[in-house]
Amino acid sequence: MSHTPTQLELEASLPVPGAAELSGRFELHPNPNAASTTERQERMAKLRFGKDFSDHMAHMVWTKENGWHDRVIEAYGSLSLDPAGAVLHYGQEVFEGLKAYRHEDGSIWTFRPTYNAARLNYSSRRLAIPEMTHEDFLGSIVGLVQADHEWVPSAPGSSFYLRPFVFASDAFLGVSAASRYDYYVIASPSGAYFANGFAPINVWVEPTYHRAGPGGMGDAKTGGNYAASLLPKVVAHEQGYDEVLFLDAKSAMNLDELGGMNVFVLMSDGRVRTPALTGNILPGCTRSCIIQLLESEGVEVREETIPLAELIADFEAGRAVEMFACGTAAVVTAIGSLTGEDFHVDIPGHERTKEIYDLLTGIQLGKREDSYGWLYRLV
Repeated sequence: MSHTPTQLELEASLPVPGAAELSGRFELHPNPNAASTTERQERMAKLRFGKDFSDHMAHMVWTKENGWHDRVIEAYGSLSLDPAGAVLHYGQEVFEGLKAYRHEDGSIWTFRPTYNAARLNYSSRRLAIPEMTHEDFLGSIVGLVQADHEWVPSAPGSSFYLRPFVFASDAFLGVSAASRYDYYVIASPSGAYFANGFAPINVWVEPTYHRAGPGGMGDAKTGGNYAASLLPKVVAHEQGYDEVLFLDAKSAMNLDELGGMNVFVLMSDGRVRTPALTGNILPGCTRSCIIQLLESEGVEVREETIPLAELIADFEAGRAVEMFACGTAAVVTAIGSLTGEDFHVDIPGHERTKEIYDLLTGIQLGKREDSYGWLYRLV
């Protein structure tokens, strides 16, 4: 059965104005202490992921009286927050992640930003945070990238990583939704997410800890889900593993996702499997794109429950042949092994995974046809 579009995918397909129309929606206040050309080039010569940031950031404020207002592109810098700031005590915050890419002709594009806009609102609804229009979300991206276009790298595998986020900022101690929120977008010229690039990663399957449970916030992009993944990731890293695969909290028997990425399994008969969106895992943009790309090629993609024991048996019997993780930051990453308390499975193949990576990044970089209308020109 073919993939049925989710509400997020439907919202992401709605038409939006182009960058020319949204340019100036956020008023530019130039940074008087912007990095010099030499300083910028020095930082961009050694691209890391999420370590260096451009000169400006987008900002707007929500209050009960005025809604979303005070839209500006301002100097990147430290924030001032009262010690009683609500986000510090009750964790009311959501965020997104997307990238801008410099194409060979020098133009700058982003990839499916309306999906990120829709998902930010989806996450906000779950955490009782006011939603924003797609025009505001896109306007903040357009304004920031146009202001800092010289920070967008062109090196192979590089991108301009964009991090929009919203948090409760009024000062009070009480368990209730806040009355003021701040929205920001910051940007980082970045290299590969994993230090070894596309090299397959070794994954620990976590038997005890879980990201989220039924009825929780597992499908919202909020910091608490990531915080829940950190301890098992620290322990796994100490044991030599690159990432952690979490199982469902209800039974601890079925695949959920990695700490920040969805997973796919490629079968020997050509089928592809991925855990269904149960409300426990993040509805990833990259996941959505891969399903659409594969189905357009006639590949059968099954969104279903994947028991761990069945997956191990499938790899041992040769019925499963590849496995990969996907997300905005890493795009597509081959999984080279799975290890748990009482099992270890090597996954030597990743040829088809590399093809999927090349296809998706080819569209993002303008080297392959974008027949889905996912690309959005910024500059």
